[in-house]
Amino acid sequence: MIKGSIPALVTPFKDGQLDLETLKKLVDWHVDQGSHGIVPVGTTGESPTLTHAEHDKVVAEVIAAAAGRIPVIAGAGSNNTAETVRLVKAAKEAGADAALVVTPYYNKPTQKGLIAHYTAAADCGLPIVIYNIPGRSVVDMSPATMGELARHPNIVGVKDATGDLARVPRQRLTCGTDFIQLSGEDATALGFNAHGGTGCISVTANVAPKLCSEMQEATLAGDFATALTITDRLMPLHIAIFEEPGLVGAKYGMSLLGLCDAEVRSPLAPLEDSTKAHIRDGMVHAGLLN
Repeated sequence: MIKGSIPALVTPFKDGQLDLETLKKLVDWHVDQGSHGIVPVGTTGESPTLTHAEHDKVVAEVIAAAAGRIPVIAGAGSNNTAETVRLVKAAKEAGADAALVVTPYYNKPTQKGLIAHYTAAADCGLPIVIYNIPGRSVVDMSPATMGELARHPNIVGVKDATGDLARVPRQRLTCGTDFIQLSGEDATALGFNAHGGTGCISVTANVAPKLCSEMQEATLAGDFATALTITDRLMPLHIAIFEEPGLVGAKYGMSLLGLCDAEVRSPLAPLEDSTKAHIRDGMVHAGLLN
């Protein structure tokens, strides 16, 4: 169920408020473009600056708009275990197919603390995808710890944003070959799947969902030559989007396509003109703009 190109969906704003009509249109667009799933209110959805009420509202609206056409993996992470449990329960009640739970940031738990945190989340009864991103959370879940957590029937996979492709085969050893491994890094998504991954939770797929979907489908069919050709088209855009925080780049690219406003919430800021130019050039290279 959870595989392929899964956009980490942006949260559109208008004059500082949620733009729910645009949010619904984006879900329809991703379905039409061939995305294989969707993740609302992850980091790319600006979850750190949403209120709890806004977080729950976006999850519910995306689930309603998806209407079972593609899986919805709701962002439900916090560095507070009690808050994480509340978010997972709310996602479950709203009808999410799974929850994406980031390793707790800032308070730097031990591996034992990670096991307790994820066990509490998984005990809520919704499938859990671990989000391991040490560059943001300053804590790294080891393959051994992940293997222990994989024994829980509700802990089904990982979004791996370590950038270490050797993690994929190592986690196949500790977690088993049926454990879902999704890349959290667009630029290495092809290599990730070659090592045993089955998809990517993608920022670039906000701007180029059809190409990201086609690249993923090619890898899953074993057609890495086609996947490489598509990656060559996408790579300048991958690089440009992440010159500054990725969600800001994604929203700007989407604004060039007329999909949503480029507005972000502070402390994020609008892009530098040089980054805007690089994103536009990347979109032209990918064939998304003339």
